[in-house]
Amino acid sequence: GKAYIRDKVCQEFNTLGKEEFRTLNIVANSRKFSNATFEEINHLVQEIVSLAETCCTEGADPSCYDTGSSALSAKSCGEASPFPFHPGTAACCTQEGLEQKLCLAALRHPPQQLPRYLQPSNEELCQAFKKDPKDFADRFLYEYASSYGQAPLPVLLGSTRSFLSMVSTCCISPMPTACFLKEKLARKSLSLLTLMSNRACSRFAAYGKDKVTFSYLTSLAQKMPAASFEELFPLAEDAAEVFSQCCDSVVEDCMQRKLSEHTAKACGTLSAQDERVANCCKGKNLMENYFCISALPPAPAPKLPEVPKPTDKQLCGEEGARHAKRYLFELTRRHSSVPEAALNMLYDASTKVREECCSAKDPSSCLQAKRQVMGEKLPPFLEKANQLCSQYIQLPFLDFKKRLQESLRQALPGTSAELLGQLVEQRADFASTCCSHNSPPLYCSSKV
Repeated sequence: GKAYIRDKVCQEFNTLGKEEFRTLNIVANSRKFSNATFEEINHLVQEIVSLAETCCTEGADPSCYDTGSSALSAKSCGEASPFPFHPGTAACCTQEGLEQKLCLAALRHPPQQLPRYLQPSNEELCQAFKKDPKDFADRFLYEYASSYGQAPLPVLLGSTRSFLSMVSTCCISPMPTACFLKEKLARKSLSLLTLMSNRACSRFAAYGKDKVTFSYLTSLAQKMPAASFEELFPLAEDAAEVFSQCCDSVVEDCMQRKLSEHTAKACGTLSAQDERVANCCKGKNLMENYFCISALPPAPAPKLPEVPKPTDKQLCGEEGARHAKRYLFELTRRHSSVPEAALNMLYDASTKVREECCSAKDPSSCLQAKRQVMGEKLPPFLEKANQLCSQYIQLPFLDFKKRLQESLRQALPGTSAELLGQLVEQRADFASTCCSHNSPPLYCSSKV
């Protein structure tokens, strides 16, 4: 209700002070409206700060905030609104009063698929900072927060504060190069936390908890195909639990603390299994260890017997989802270079099959028919996807493109050179963006 919203905003304004409150709002709104321009975010933040400044002082008229926020909503609904554009605004504007305000407040852009923020050189940073420190800080907050908008708010705020502190310290230092080197080393762990939590929370937002568990499980299976389902599945569940608790949390150290605890568990379980993981786990900084494990390329698939298929009874029983995950896990460790987006297609297909067949009049006939189709289509699909990404991982990029061109020429004789060139570019683009397990989830799913 009204009082709660006013009290929350005024408490933040009075606790943080005007400048910190402003910073918080630039970051929060840049995350929320990640496709907005800097000018649109700036307009919105100015209005929010002005409203709080006028109505959160002692002795302000009790109706001040309500009147001011209603005027803000009306401005959002105006034809020439200077605020971030959202296709849902028109629907909110058909409502009235508090419902309209709450509807507008709930709008948000989908997160950016690929972070667009590129850190300038030290010289460029200092040049922009010295020219106009306030404008430099505002633009940096906007660009960084809209690029890494899925990282938890406390992580983003900590990371942007430490970056701006580094710039303001080093740009007035007599030895800026040495200063930047020292400061960048000091904030390495925080930078990694921002990057990794943005990736993890992007997945969590796109997939939900159950599918994130599967995604994490397949990532581990490809790095350590010798490890069993029983060893890796609890770790995947643990990681999904961390993301479910911390991605939307405003608790200061939630992500850092719980991700560190998870990394310690992973190191304890997997170090004896895999030399590469053991090397990652030697470091004293758990955040760097987590990053090291997640950056490991897939290991060569071992020679394993044929995958045992789950029975009808298993698939349609209480543990059906687990049996399906186990089967897909077994396929994954035998095809350790298949990209995540392709595995997720299989996960979605298997979920759909179970929903369709287990509620059918004759589940066995339904499953039998699906198995026949899968038996024909699945092996060539997995083989193609595995080959594309394993070649991309193993070969220098130009050699990879040459190999791609050759295999497409053989597979599609008589194709014009122009069309062949387009296919090579399309597949090379897919491989370079989507073959690594840290690929953007929604973008790659749409490209499979």
